[in-house]
Amino acid sequence: MDHALADRLAAVDERIRDAARAAHRDVDEITRIVVTKFHPASLVEELYALGVRDVGENRQQELTAKRAELDGIPDLTWHFIGQAQTNKARAVRAAADAVHSVDRVRIADALDAVEADERLDVLLQVNLTDDPGRGGVAPGGVAELAAHVATLPRLRLRGVMAVAPLDEDPARAFERLRASSDAVRGVVTDATWISAGMTGDFPEAIAMGATHLRIGSAITGQRPARD
Repeated sequence: MDHALADRLAAVDERIRDAARAAHRDVDEITRIVVTKFHPASLVEELYALGVRDVGENRQQELTAKRAELDGIPDLTWHFIGQAQTNKARAVRAAADAVHSVDRVRIADALDAVEADERLDVLLQVNLTDDPGRGGVAPGGVAELAAHVATLPRLRLRGVMAVAPLDEDPARAFERLRASSDAVRGVVTDATWISAGMTGDFPEAIAMGATHLRIGSAITGQRPARD
């Protein structure tokens, strides 16, 4: 067992507890997703042994490969948090338990078109920047997209996701995301998930109501170089 990994996980969990306490929130309402991109499947096994049950991947190929390698591990939830592409919808749908990056009708329809035994949990990715080229639906379009996703029988709308802009106070950005969450809950009342907060800004996300944190290097350590 990698003792450094255990120490980093424990340190992050303590910071999560501290941030929840400061925000007068129940820490049990917060799901910590460990982002394992570029790390081998063996790291997921080590994390599982330490009690981790939620892991996140940014790339469909990695998600598919790791899930296949670790297929025998029970109660492990795989979150796809990368930019979703319509031509990879079938592969993402086959490997993910939740997709955090639905940002347009076409990708929602592509995911819904894949036959499956269970509904897929999805979140709407919101663009908190002024750059329309960035991933995510504009805040003004969130309610309309939510209304469309709510009609799709194989998807279950869970809430919203966003990445805070690097050039802005994350608390202000996450406050806008919370407004988008309110808009979505105006359409689907139980779509209460707010996926926000990464290594550098998760305390601010917790203060603004995040229910799911996506934390990578603070837990996993430095990522291996890409091939």
